[in-house]
Amino acid sequence: MRDPRVNELARLLVTHSMKVKPGENVLIDLFGEKEELARALIAEVYRAGGFPFYQVNRDALLRAQLLETTEEHMELLARFDYERMKAMDCYVAIRGRENINELADVPSDRMKIYAERYNHRVHEERVNNTRWVVLRYPNPSMAQLAGTSTEGFEDFFFNVCNVDYGRMGKGMKPLVERMEKTDRVHIKGPGTDLTFSIKGLPAIPCAGENNIPDGEVFTAPVRDSVNGVLTYNTATVYQGTKFDHIHLEFKDGKIVKATSNETEKLNKILDTDEGARYIGEFSLGLNPHIQHPMLDTLFDEKINGSFHFTPGKAYEECNNGNKSAIHWDIVNIQRSDYGGGEIYFDGELIRKDGLFVVPDLEPLNPENL
Repeated sequence: MRDPRVNELARLLVTHSMKVKPGENVLIDLFGEKEELARALIAEVYRAGGFPFYQVNRDALLRAQLLETTEEHMELLARFDYERMKAMDCYVAIRGRENINELADVPSDRMKIYAERYNHRVHEERVNNTRWVVLRYPNPSMAQLAGTSTEGFEDFFFNVCNVDYGRMGKGMKPLVERMEKTDRVHIKGPGTDLTFSIKGLPAIPCAGENNIPDGEVFTAPVRDSVNGVLTYNTATVYQGTKFDHIHLEFKDGKIVKATSNETEKLNKILDTDEGARYIGEFSLGLNPHIQHPMLDTLFDEKINGSFHFTPGKAYEECNNGNKSAIHWDIVNIQRSDYGGGEIYFDGELIRKDGLFVVPDLEPLNPENL
């Protein structure tokens, strides 16, 4: 018998996140081997009157494919998958990878071809023209990253995924209003003294529509306005490599110096194209149940008391003009147990040590969600 929490999650994805309507095409994109959520989603899509489609991905096969790929090969693959994506009204990705480092030894020039010739084209279409949602799915590998038992991680997963997104969305409205009135942002913390403008750019609340788990409000900096230094205090895995102690220096929007435990690989990624050295997203993490990083972006970027500052492409709904094949959400946690920090909007302190300190934003503190 299927875990009833799986059915509840499938229903949330179909009715709340994608809002599937009769006659719509829904692509279920499964990464990994655990199929129970995909089966539940097929049933829920039918129940909503839609037509489910599915595809199954294996990272070990993707690695074998990328090791000898060419631009012509990736363009051909992208052409096929682009046409399929165009026919979809909704898209859901279930990412339950068994080994997050499976692509670590794929040469950087092949990863660049994959990012530019395939991912950028196919998933640009998904982002701009379908209702989409992306989520992880629990497995022993993820439990190991989180430092828990598999059963303990499953309990954590369903807890953070099935929060009251309606309540969260209401609490986000004052933050959206403040961000859309703000010009200058100043972020301070250990190894960090960063200033930039968000004037004229929209703030987007995320309460379960595109990511599960969810809980963030994002905008983007004015492209050339970022100055100062930023030291991230969480590790991140990107293109199969683990990066830690990332330190970035900015001048007039551009990353002019970047170091980490993998400085050479870091700079190769940032040299993918011109836009990779500029910032496409600034976001505040708000999920009350996510406390610590686990090397998984969809969880880590929602950590309460955190922010992420993203090299690469801006989202269409908050477009600061930055284009890139890269979009790399890297997280800094400002709670006191991670060293603390402050965020100012136009000179006013709005968050200190991960907690909002102005009355209209206090409903977003963890104890109120």
